[in-house]
Amino acid sequence: MAIAAILALLGGLGAWQLQAVADVAAANAGPEAVRAAVRSAQVLLLGVTAVVVTFAFVLCYPLTVAIVKPVRVAARIATRVAAGDLTLKVRTGGTDEAAQLMRALADMTSNLRTVMGGVVQGAHTVNATSAQIVQGNLDLSQRTEEQASTLEETASSIEELTATVSQNADHARQASQLAADASAVARRGGEAVDQVVQTMDEIQDASKKITEIIAVIDGIAFQTNILALNAAVEAARAGDQGRGFAVVAAEVRSLAQRSAGAAREIKDLIGASVEKVSIGSTLVDAAGHTMVEVVLSFEKVSALIAEIAQASQEQSSGIGQVNTAIGQMERAVQQNASLVDEAGRATEAMNAQAAALLQIASRFRLQASSGAARAPAPRVADAAAASPQPIRYRPAAALPSAPVSAPAAPRGGEWTEF
Repeated sequence: MAIAAILALLGGLGAWQLQAVADVAAANAGPEAVRAAVRSAQVLLLGVTAVVVTFAFVLCYPLTVAIVKPVRVAARIATRVAAGDLTLKVRTGGTDEAAQLMRALADMTSNLRTVMGGVVQGAHTVNATSAQIVQGNLDLSQRTEEQASTLEETASSIEELTATVSQNADHARQASQLAADASAVARRGGEAVDQVVQTMDEIQDASKKITEIIAVIDGIAFQTNILALNAAVEAARAGDQGRGFAVVAAEVRSLAQRSAGAAREIKDLIGASVEKVSIGSTLVDAAGHTMVEVVLSFEKVSALIAEIAQASQEQSSGIGQVNTAIGQMERAVQQNASLVDEAGRATEAMNAQAAALLQIASRFRLQASSGAARAPAPRVADAAAASPQPIRYRPAAALPSAPVSAPAAPRGGEWTEF
């Protein structure tokens, strides 16, 4: 409004000068009078202009200082913030626009300090965590490789065991077949022994009959001997007529005695044979029982070997399943190793990103004593509560000549330097 009044005053003054020059010209004055009127108007206009400029300077300079200096300070604050210095703190007073700008800058700096503190802390946490994850991945990779090697050795051992069990199963089947054949042979031997026992019994019965026949022959020889004695006695009574008959009787007696002796010898031989046959029959009978026991034992052995063969077959099948499971485990371990490698690469990438984030955050100073953000990250609350170097702002005193008055600020304070 003051500027508009000044402009209106200058316009009125110019119009008045023009009117004065026009009046002089209308009065038919000479050229000198017109030039004098023009010079007088110019001098008056220059004087008024000088007065107006002086008044404007006196009026605008404090206002310019009150506006430009806060803007410069705000620019310096923004420059330091842009350079990464978040240790400053702006303290303001008043309610004018400059104070509001300072409060906005203070809030921005505080919020940036809090955010960067959280970012630095998070970056350090991510860096440390990623380092632990990398170490854990290395340990897990080593254990996975050891487990894979152990599984390979186990798979090789299982394959050898499978071959051994399969071979044992084949041997068990062959042994079962051999035991069955031996059992059949033993059974046939038992049958042969039974036939031998039966034959020995028949021989013993025949020997008994022969003994009886020999006893009859011995009785006949005894009777013949008695008859020969009687004939010899009768021949002796007959004298010469009976001498030939006596010779015949003597021969008959001698023959009877020889027959009796032979019968006794045969009887003794038959008795010895019968005794030996009886002993042999007993032994053969015992052998028959033994063969029966052998047959039963072979049958039991054959049954056991058959069970062993079946168990070996089942064991071979079970070991085959175990081998298949170990193969699946080996493939799973290999997949786990691949996943561990991928996780390691991802963790290394995350670690690199965290290092890059720390490198970027190192441009910002969060505390006056910390130097840079690459130092160990403070907690967010500590970063927010840090004590930065203050930049004080106190607004200029209200200008009495200004059209719009600003509230008066406390005296004795000026803009402070960084």
